Amino acid sequence: LSRGMARWVREEGLGLDVCSAGELELAVTAGFPSERVVLHGNAKSPRDLETALRLGVGRIVIDGPSEIARIAAAVAPGERQKVMVRVVPGVSAGGHDKIRTGTDGQKFGLSPTDGSAQHALARILDQPGLELTGLHCHIGSQITEVKPYLVALRRMVGLMARVRDAHGVVLPELDMGGGHGIAYRPGEPSLDLTALARRLRAELVEGCAAARLTVPRLAVEPGRAVVGPAGIALYRVLAVKDTGGKVFVAVDGGMGDNPRPALYGARYAPRLVGRRSTAGIRAVTVVGRHCEAGDVLAADTE
Repeated sequence: LSRGMARWVREEGLGLDVCSAGELELAVTAGFPSERVVLHGNAKSPRDLETALRLGVGRIVIDGPSEIARIAAAVAPGERQKVMVRVVPGVSAGGHDKIRTGTDGQKFGLSPTDGSAQHALARILDQPGLELTGLHCHIGSQITEVKPYLVALRRMVGLMARVRDAHGVVLPELDMGGGHGIAYRPGEPSLDLTALARRLRAELVEGCAAARLTVPRLAVEPGRAVVGPAGIALYRVLAVKDTGGKVFVAVDGGMGDNPRPALYGARYAPRLVGRRSTAGIRAVTVVGRHCEAGDVLAADTE
């Protein structure tokens, strides 16, 4: 996040996700309205929560039971903080195991399967300083199919109906998260956002009608789908080494600024820019300058 990015998001009328006090401070000092900010995070620090309450963040997404009492205790007397609960809908989706966040047994959210989500929702509704506005989920990243979102939405609507039946509360908001897949290389698939929008809305209206629920305000978090297709990473070549039949091209960056290839095998299509070359095409491995053997940005790329 940068000040320029925060200004662009504000000008487009979008909301903004932040995951730390630093990101929140940056956004607000760049003129972003705090009521359009959502604070995420599976391990929010005391400073994160203090800053969110001080600056009037629009929503805090509660990720675990310990946050409920911490936030409630910090809210000023007579005031209320709007919160959502991150629910694990039991849907596996995404481009790699390490970016699949919608299944039980990982660090994010609370599961309806073991009752932890329902227990948290009941506790929040008992706190006079907290206003439960809705449910949140995020099932993974680099998702290129619509179907997993529809499965997750049905389960979220089902949980909203159970909250209504148990507590007499109709939640006005549903955030289906993001993870919209984009193409990083020519020919790769990407998520059809028009189809996603059309089918999510239809499924939501149909599901709410069946459950006799008022249709909530639907939010999505497009994330990289907004930024990724517009961005490049520009490096300078520092060294070229031909060794053991392989050519290594070392650049002035690497996993310090882009850990995705090392973490979960993200692939890119590097291009030579800034000059024309008369040399023939050959396969090279683009590596970073960090002292890690895994600091590889693009393996065996032309």
